[in-house]
Amino acid sequence: MRHCINCCIHLLPNDLHRQCFRCRGPNHGNQKCPLCKGENKVASYQDGKQMKLFAVLEVRTEHSESWNGLFCLKKGKLCSLVFGLIIMTLVMASYVLTGAKHGLLLLPSPFHYGAFASNPSLMDNESLSDMKDHYQPLKINVSYVKDYPSIKLIIDTIASKVEFVTRQRPDLEELRKQEPHMFSVIPNKFLPNSKNPCWYEEYRGNTSTDPYTTNSYALYSKRFRTIFDYLRKVFWNHLYHYKDKHYRLRCLPHFYIIGQPKCGTTDLYDRLRLHPDVRFSAIKEPHWWTRKRFGIIRLRDGFHDRYPVDDYLDLFDLAAHQIQGVLQSQAAKESGKTSRIVIGEASASTMWDNNAWIFFYDNSTNGEPPFLIQDFIHAFQPNAKLIIMLRDPVERLYSDYLYFASANKSAEDFHEKVAESLQLFENCLLDYSLRACVYNNTLNNAMPVRLQVGLYVVYLLDWLTVFDKEQILVLRLEDHASNVKYTMHMVFQFLDLGPLSEKQEALITKSPASNTRRPEDRSLGPMLPTTKAILRDFYRPFNTKLAQVLFDDAFLWKRT
Repeated sequence: MRHCINCCIHLLPNDLHRQCFRCRGPNHGNQKCPLCKGENKVASYQDGKQMKLFAVLEVRTEHSESWNGLFCLKKGKLCSLVFGLIIMTLVMASYVLTGAKHGLLLLPSPFHYGAFASNPSLMDNESLSDMKDHYQPLKINVSYVKDYPSIKLIIDTIASKVEFVTRQRPDLEELRKQEPHMFSVIPNKFLPNSKNPCWYEEYRGNTSTDPYTTNSYALYSKRFRTIFDYLRKVFWNHLYHYKDKHYRLRCLPHFYIIGQPKCGTTDLYDRLRLHPDVRFSAIKEPHWWTRKRFGIIRLRDGFHDRYPVDDYLDLFDLAAHQIQGVLQSQAAKESGKTSRIVIGEASASTMWDNNAWIFFYDNSTNGEPPFLIQDFIHAFQPNAKLIIMLRDPVERLYSDYLYFASANKSAEDFHEKVAESLQLFENCLLDYSLRACVYNNTLNNAMPVRLQVGLYVVYLLDWLTVFDKEQILVLRLEDHASNVKYTMHMVFQFLDLGPLSEKQEALITKSPASNTRRPEDRSLGPMLPTTKAILRDFYRPFNTKLAQVLFDDAFLWKRT
C-alpha cells in the first residue's frame, strides 16, 4: 500500500529516511487521505496546480528488506531523475562560469575597511601597526563593489570634499632643526665653474681606509657592490691635494626626474643618459630623499638604520671624478672654462612619496605633514631643475597594478581593488583634508591599488610652493610615445645641453622603448569598461585642475 507523499514532504526536512514510515500507520490509507483519495498514484500539489514529479517515492511495509528496497523506482523514472540532475548541474555550472567572467557573482571581498581614524593625535603619535588597528571591517552589501551607482555615490562624495588649499612653507630654521647632519655636510655655496652644486670636502682617511666600507647602499644590496668595487680602485686617484690635506669633490644633481611611476620615466632616463653631457647617479633610483634617509628599504619590512647624506653623495662620485678632471685641466684653469657635465637623478618616488613623515615629524597640523621632500631639496638647491613625466592616470593605475601585483591578476580583480580603494579614500576625506589623505602612510598602505599616485595636481601644487614654474618641465607620456624626438629636444633645451651630431641624436631618439608592459601582462587585456568609467569620474576634477595650472587641455586626457 502506498503512503501519503504529502505527509512525507512535511517530514522529510527533519528526518530524510526513518520518519517517512510514520505516514504508513494502520489508520492511514489512500481513501482517507484527502490528497490521495481516489488516486492509485500519488500526486503533489503546489499553489493549487498539479505538478509532475521526476519520480514517485515508494516504500515497502516490510522492515526486514534491504535498504535497496527502501526507494523503489521504475527504470524509466530513475533515468528521468538522473537526466534531470545532470541538466541542473550543467545549468548551474554555466551560471557560475558566466557570472565569474562578467563580474556578476555577488561574492564578498576580504579587503573591506571601516572608517578612517578620526583623532588627529593618533596620526602624530601612533606606530604603523597601531594605526592599522583603526581600520575595522565594514559590514556592507556584498554586491556593493559591483554596483556602479553605489560606487558613483562614493566618487561624488569625494569630489564634494576636494579642495585645493595652498600649504604654508616651513622656514629654514625649522628645516635645520629636523636634519642637522644634512645641513652640516652640504654647504650653502658651491663651485662657480660647475653647472652642478659641487664643493670640495676634506677627506680624513688614510690609504688603508675603505671610503665606502659603511655605505648603506653597498651593504644592503648585492647589485651595487660591483659599482663600489670600482669606486674603491679609483678613489685615491681623484683626491685633490692641497697644503698636506686631501680633498674629494662632492656633488648633488643638477636636475631630478621626480615622477611619476609607470609614466615613462625609465625610458626618459635611458635616452637621456646617452647624451654626452649627462651623468646620472650610480643607481638609477636611489630613493634617498623619500625613503632611504628615513631607513626605509621596504616599508613592510620595517625600518633599518637611516642612510646618511654621505652615502647618497657617494652615488655621484663617478660623475664628480669626470667633473674634477675638467676643472683641473690646464686649459680650464687658464680660460676659466665651466664644465658642461650635468648630473641627474631619477627616483620616480620623489614627487609623491612623503609617507615616512608621520614617523619622524610630530608637529603636524590636522594630519598634514609639516615638511615635504621639496622643502629640503630647495633649501640646498634653490636652482634645481625638475622633470615630470605624466600619463593618463586611469591607464597609469592599471599599468601600476599589472606591474606590482604578484598573483591572481585579472581585470575583475583590478575592478574589485579599485572599488575598495575608493571606499577607503572616501572614509579618509570625511575626517581629513585632501592633503592629509594623500600623504597618509596608513591609508596609502591599506589601499589595494595606488589611487593617490595619479592625483598629479595635488603634488604639483605643493612643489610649486617652493620652486618656480620655470624650473619644472611637465611632459606627457602620450606625446613622448608618439614623437620621441620632439620631447627629447624639449628636455635638451630645458637642461641647456650641448648640441648633438646626427648620429648621437639618432641613437637617442631611435632606441627601442624601455620598461614596456610584460607579455604575460599584455595577455590579460584591458581593464573592464565599467572600471574605466569609474576611474574617469574619480580623476576628472584633479585632471581639470591640472590642465588649469599648466594652461594645457591635453592634461584632461579626453582622447585616451
